[in-house]
Amino acid sequence: MKKKSSKRGPVRAKKVEYNGIKFQSGLEKYMYMALKKADISCRYEIESFTLIDGFNFKNKSYERQSNGKGEYTERGNKKIRPITYTPDFTGPGFIIECKGRANESFPIRWKLFKRYVALKMPGVTLYKPQNQKECDKTVELILIKRRVQQTMLLKDTRQDK
Repeated sequence: MKKKSSKRGPVRAKKVEYNGIKFQSGLEKYMYMALKKADISCRYEIESFTLIDGFNFKNKSYERQSNGKGEYTERGNKKIRPITYTPDFTGPGFIIECKGRANESFPIRWKLFKRYVALKMPGVTLYKPQNQKECDKTVELILIKRRVQQTMLLKDTRQDK
């Protein structure tokens, strides 16, 4: 009997629609439902961030097409597009990226995004749940952070009087 290969194929999440929103995966739908149930306001795939600006590459470059197909030929002197990142959910003080199984480009893009957040978005918390249990934990952590902020605001208001 032949043993099945343990190598997994390309990542292909099942797209689902809920409340008129087309989610890229069932995990994103689950996260959305959990956020709504907890009355946490958020936006789905609305905001994109430019991690690296586009530029003009004026040098010569001999290569195949980016997908590895085609002829090995001169492909320089081109406009290189920016590297952007669109997280799944953005809300006040948080960003959520639901990621069941990452594709090969995700780890580098995630590192670049974390650098962007560290430099330009102090106080924003990132969450990257990979299953439903972690989605529930994410909601719990956001609610705890919200309660702590409300308590601190209340103390500040009382001290001002």
